Amino acid sequence: SPLLVFGFRWGLAAPEPSMASSRASSTATKTKAPDDLVAPVVKKPHIYYGSLEEKERERLAKGESGILGKDGLKAGIEAGNINITSGEVFEIEEHISERQAEVLAEFERRKRARQINVSTDDSEVKACLRALGEPITLFGEGPAERRERLRNILSVVGTDALKKTKKDDEKSKKSKEEYQQTWYHEGPNSLKVARLWIANYSLPRAMKRLEEARLHKEIPETTRTSQMQELHKSLRSLNNFCSQIGDDRPISYCHFSPNSKMLATACWSGLCKLWSVPDCNLLHTLRGHNTNVGAIVFHPKSTVSLDPKDVNLASCAADGSVKLWSLDSDEPVADIEGHTVRVARVMWHPSGRFLGTTCYDRSWRLWDLEAQEEILHQEGHSMGVYDIAFHQDGSLAGTGGLDAFGRVWDLRTGRCIMFLEGHLKEIYGINFSPNGYHIATGSGDNTCKVWDLRQRRCVYTIPAHQNLVTGVKFEPIHGNFLLTGAYDNTAKIWTHPGWSPLKTLAGHEGKVMGLDISSDGQLIATCSYDRTFKLWMAE
Repeated sequence: SPLLVFGFRWGLAAPEPSMASSRASSTATKTKAPDDLVAPVVKKPHIYYGSLEEKERERLAKGESGILGKDGLKAGIEAGNINITSGEVFEIEEHISERQAEVLAEFERRKRARQINVSTDDSEVKACLRALGEPITLFGEGPAERRERLRNILSVVGTDALKKTKKDDEKSKKSKEEYQQTWYHEGPNSLKVARLWIANYSLPRAMKRLEEARLHKEIPETTRTSQMQELHKSLRSLNNFCSQIGDDRPISYCHFSPNSKMLATACWSGLCKLWSVPDCNLLHTLRGHNTNVGAIVFHPKSTVSLDPKDVNLASCAADGSVKLWSLDSDEPVADIEGHTVRVARVMWHPSGRFLGTTCYDRSWRLWDLEAQEEILHQEGHSMGVYDIAFHQDGSLAGTGGLDAFGRVWDLRTGRCIMFLEGHLKEIYGINFSPNGYHIATGSGDNTCKVWDLRQRRCVYTIPAHQNLVTGVKFEPIHGNFLLTGAYDNTAKIWTHPGWSPLKTLAGHEGKVMGLDISSDGQLIATCSYDRTFKLWMAE
């Protein structure tokens, strides 16, 4: 062939190698790569065309076991290379469909969000978020982001959610209105008798009070002004002339006798004590209560026309006990049973026949001591009732509750004739003015409010103290000044009318818990958490 001839020719006619060729060959041998760096030869895969079915049949015909042979299958199972399940199936298509559904739902939500109209008023957006129970604002969120957040929430919960919340609000408002409606139930015949008796008692007293008011109005203006100036001058000169340690526990209440010659104090130790005035000597120690005594009050006719052996005092305590006392015994004359929770205050009706008690069971009660029974169990406050006061005529009762509201009740009809709404916190003191139409309330919001029965509204708010006001008291003769005591360790005197500050009675080292003015208007008593009571008198 030509190739062989060509090779043969080269082989026969090969000249001797020259120097250049020898150098080239030596260089080639030097640069030859070692065996380990030589790239491996790539094995070409065997490509089978057509089906393996015929070859598999041929192999089975020869008697060889196939891939699906039983022996091979058993061997694979025993070796642990083949796992046979118990029929559990894992459907991949379902999971794929769930993801697809989520994506589709998100697209649908975005489509709904684009169709929802959201108010551009930021206050309305906040109101809608609040109604849906969502935070009205997030950190660093502006009106536009807030509006978009509301749109996204509505696209999830639906626009009907806002309508439902509005309907629920309307239903709750209706239920509250229904709850606040006045309702009546039939009372005992003794209550009807008592109401008629109170009406017959109060009407002549009211006529007498109005007559005195007309006579007072006839006094020349200059004379009345000069008298008021004299009174204010004497009040500004008030000083502490007696201070007495009353007990080894805080003193919660103090009350002057009608003749102004005795002072009763109630203590957290459970003891009640009677002191002589003005020298503050201990006269009696009344033992009967086992826990904190809330109040002790003299009968309106005690020390004036009442026999010392009769019931002269009433007291109440935190365990719900109410006890009646005489002046000649250290033991209680009688117990009034019926209260199961704390009784905060007790007060005599001006007639002395009835006794009012306030209780933490959201009610106050009226007891007829002549009939020796409870004639009225009055509800009306949403929380415990703390203080009670009676009108000078005996026709009205005022109650102050821990729900921050006060109520004025007509004892002759049983109706609530005035609702005292305005305090921000609990009402701890209430008192009627001798003029017959002013009411003062002291509250935990540090203020004292003055209400007018004729106008049925609050006429003045006195920013009285720096801590909660525990008690309020009008001067008992003409109501020419108002006394307030508080947890800021002071008592203050305010002009009436005008409500300007006259004097601050500072001296207690603890919070003032009780106060009173003697029936002649000459003495003021304050009792405190510092276990002392003090008497104040003008110089």
